[in-house]
Amino acid sequence: MPDNNACSTKYDAVIIGAGFSGLYQLYRLRELGLKVRVCETGGGVGGTWYWNRYPGCRVDSQAYIYQYFFSDELLNEWEWSELFPAQPETECYLNFVADKFELRKDISFNTRVEAAEYDESTQRWKVRTDTGETLDTQYLVGCAGLLSAPIVPFEGKDDFQGMICHTSSWPQERVDFSGKRVGVVGTGATGIQVTQSVAPLAGNLKVFQRTPAYTIAIRNPEFSDADNQALRERYPEIKKQINETFAGFPFDFENGAFHDHPPEVRREVYEKLWQEGSLNFWLGTFFEIFVDEEANAEISEFVREKIRERVKDPELAEKLTPTEYGFGTRRVPLDTGYFETFERDNVELVDVKVDAIERITEKGLKLASGEEHELDILILATGFDGGTGPLSRIDIRGRNGLSLKEKWDADIRTTLGLQMHGFPNLFTIGAPLAPVSAFCNVATCLAHQAEWITDCIAYMRDKGLNVIEPTKAKEDAWVSHHDELVNTTLIPKTDSWYTGTNVEGKSRRVIAYIGGVPQYRMVCDELKENDYEGFELA
Repeated sequence: MPDNNACSTKYDAVIIGAGFSGLYQLYRLRELGLKVRVCETGGGVGGTWYWNRYPGCRVDSQAYIYQYFFSDELLNEWEWSELFPAQPETECYLNFVADKFELRKDISFNTRVEAAEYDESTQRWKVRTDTGETLDTQYLVGCAGLLSAPIVPFEGKDDFQGMICHTSSWPQERVDFSGKRVGVVGTGATGIQVTQSVAPLAGNLKVFQRTPAYTIAIRNPEFSDADNQALRERYPEIKKQINETFAGFPFDFENGAFHDHPPEVRREVYEKLWQEGSLNFWLGTFFEIFVDEEANAEISEFVREKIRERVKDPELAEKLTPTEYGFGTRRVPLDTGYFETFERDNVELVDVKVDAIERITEKGLKLASGEEHELDILILATGFDGGTGPLSRIDIRGRNGLSLKEKWDADIRTTLGLQMHGFPNLFTIGAPLAPVSAFCNVATCLAHQAEWITDCIAYMRDKGLNVIEPTKAKEDAWVSHHDELVNTTLIPKTDSWYTGTNVEGKSRRVIAYIGGVPQYRMVCDELKENDYEGFELA
């Protein structure tokens, strides 16, 4: 990086991203009296909920836990319209928070962080933005998101004569699908939401599926004023609950051990939780779903039965039913009529497992066989470089010019997903090897990480310290603990963004800590109580 000391602006902390975690981290650090600047690529707050405005985009955590709990006044003022709000409502909520706490004055919108370099002589970070500005800061906090680095895996994008929309950067203006030939590539959580929403609008819709998905049919009641008032009265209880359950949700594995129940009793559990229409079926049946082949096989077959019940055409049902991996070992989406969508006359399923997409052409998509599908609008729901991508796409360099990208290309390593050896005073929220990477209600775990970072910086200030960095031994110990836990589960056996196998050349490691929220919080609390033992402080 060029030496721009003359035009540098000094800060105590610079935050990358004004999404859910960035807004809360800003609020907390300002409480400490720090001078803070947030750099946000988008034109508004919201992160995921600013960029992902595709048709059907919706929260899959219950509204009353997918929110902040730091302000009773905020909890009392905001009212949710339904159990699982759509994107516009969630974006509106985050704007309400930004306005209420006057957060915008410390946020630079339309400002992308391009590079950051640690200067050992000053023990500070130099952060360069695409506006040409250089920021000089003691602490750098990466709040760039977990799933915000989109993948476009096909050549020929610039050749297409129609309209291309990636779900992660959806146009601000309304897209008109009427009478159009539309293609959706991808059948993960995003692809499912956009498929079921676009099908009734398009002239013709082709869904290009490589891997079929298990889903849970959502139950999404609207909230009345009385419902919101009842929630307000329960918020203290809910806040306590989500910090004590395995995945930060208002439910847990409360049915005992899988093998302690006969099959008919287990079936009753499945049916009861299935009717709830939430992730409770995934994170509230039996924990053995993650570690026991027999338990996972039984639960997987139950979900397959539900899919077959919903798809009347046996041949189509077979194509839409997953058989090569177990339920819950990949991301589990909620759906609203997804499987029924394929029985519409204007919808066609294209199996690209047997005939892969070769490239994007002027007219549409060309398959390996040479078959070409002509399209007017191409929707790419092709996923993300999860966990690592948002920060590794920034040129971040720590001690001795160590590149974060090169570090993670060689091996995905962090210390509790909060810091990394070789990168002093760099904190991360939503990074690999923490529960939030896949197995935690995002709002629960992001808030906890922001609070830990705030407490750590307050400790540093109170002790007159300038630098904190985990030792290599500390990082090695956390990575070893993480791997030991995750390798007792079925998760590593399934290819997905959970394991990084959706990105060509990416190191294979399960990116999410699976020890559960209470265990993770205990480890984080012990670090604070023991004066950050295992970290180098100076």
